[in-house]
Amino acid sequence: MHMKIRKATAIDAKGIAKVQVDTWRSTYNNIVSDEYLAQLSYDAREEMWQKIIPINSVYVAENDQGEIIGFSCGGKKNSEEYPKYKSELFAIYILQDYQKKGIGKLLVKPIVEDLIDEEIYSMIVYVFEDNPATKFYESLGGKKIDRLHTEFSTEEKKVYELVYGWDDIRQIF
Repeated sequence: MHMKIRKATAIDAKGIAKVQVDTWRSTYNNIVSDEYLAQLSYDAREEMWQKIIPINSVYVAENDQGEIIGFSCGGKKNSEEYPKYKSELFAIYILQDYQKKGIGKLLVKPIVEDLIDEEIYSMIVYVFEDNPATKFYESLGGKKIDRLHTEFSTEEKKVYELVYGWDDIRQIF
């Protein structure tokens, strides 16, 4: 399978939105409420990505047909939480059929390279605790630094997020 990784442009917002919504629905269906997943909107996500693409590092993975099948987004952290860490991997999503094929690493690499170019060497990522992708972050050397309740917690079910951190992202690749 041939895969092309490239920097996203505004035109990609629609494809990125579709991957994000579809991946949330396939990956988080036992983590997040059905109501939340049902109300996810391609149009709303597309609009959001139109705003995000120009101000962050966003990369897409395309299959042989030129369809976006995955994406990643990273940049300087927006919060004061975990002050030791200067950047965040905000999102990385890959359609279910393309997961576990090495595409995740290919999508993280250019984010890391962009951060290093900006002389930013530490990074965090927030991940649902029940997300199988926790193993992916551990394989990249991420260390668990925190465990938090999320707004997705309900009376019946507590949903936790793990925070993984890299003190030096130059060690990843």
